[in-house]
Amino acid sequence: MRLLTYLAVPALAIFALTAAADPVQWAREWPQTDFTRTTIDFAEVISGGPPKDGIPAIWEPAHIPAAEETRLDDREPVLTYEHAGEAARAYPIRYLMWHEIVNDVVGGLPVAVTYCPLCNSAMVFDARVNGIRHTFGVSGKLRHSDMIMYDRETQSWWQQAVGEGVVGAHAREVLTQLPGWMESWGEFRDRNPDGLVMDEPEWRRAYGSNPYVGYDTSARPFLYRGENPPHGINPLARVVRVENRVWTYARLRAAGEIREAGVVLNWAPGQASALDNRTIAQGRDVGTVRVRDARGRDLPHDIPFAFAFHAFHPDGIWMLGE
Repeated sequence: MRLLTYLAVPALAIFALTAAADPVQWAREWPQTDFTRTTIDFAEVISGGPPKDGIPAIWEPAHIPAAEETRLDDREPVLTYEHAGEAARAYPIRYLMWHEIVNDVVGGLPVAVTYCPLCNSAMVFDARVNGIRHTFGVSGKLRHSDMIMYDRETQSWWQQAVGEGVVGAHAREVLTQLPGWMESWGEFRDRNPDGLVMDEPEWRRAYGSNPYVGYDTSARPFLYRGENPPHGINPLARVVRVENRVWTYARLRAAGEIREAGVVLNWAPGQASALDNRTIAQGRDVGTVRVRDARGRDLPHDIPFAFAFHAFHPDGIWMLGE
């Protein structure tokens, strides 16, 4: 795998360290975190390199009208969230690549918009825990190659791939995932001419570039020590997860549409991979997936790599067709 490096604080995989788990050492950095409460084996946690907040999450992002955005290429991926009664929001992956979490409020609802490049998991969560707003940052720790988030209110640790509290006061709490999806900027803009797009953050980062060149065609996930997925599926193949079921991207792409288990999945070309070319806009076409129920309502889902689904859903159901 070819990884680019930058003088600025890089994304989590770059300069990664695989130091052994050491809760005693962690307690010095995290004095407010209750390490006696956990749902995981600490041996599965490694340092990704940057320290706590070394990858800076975004708080109170600025947004601009979609019609005024001129920096994004039509093929660039964005993470879309639509809230009833509000203008649709697009969060460009060119920014999430370098910040991984955006804390926002849409229609009075606090949300955490998240993206872990190493797992390709892009999800929007209701940021309330027991009715109280929480804000999230990047811990600098990884488990099964997936980002561990933390909340600023209790310093609890959360596994991004499943939205579950794994260490601290909120261990075993689960964030509610909201319907959100990856699509191309052109698709979002054409469907939402009055929509909003997150403005470029005021940080010195190589926005628009991909620091994980060729990652999604690599032979092995970065900083992953677990099992490969079953059925001979490539660990870095994209899959579409809905709860504990998963469909392979390859099957959906070949079919165009799949209707199974009360879920309707559609694929269409036009979206660039964020994890292929040095320049995100020039990534190969991986297309856009939409996931709805039989009544046409958008469903919460994710498009992780196959290894990540297997790691966090070892008993998950693989919808492979005949």
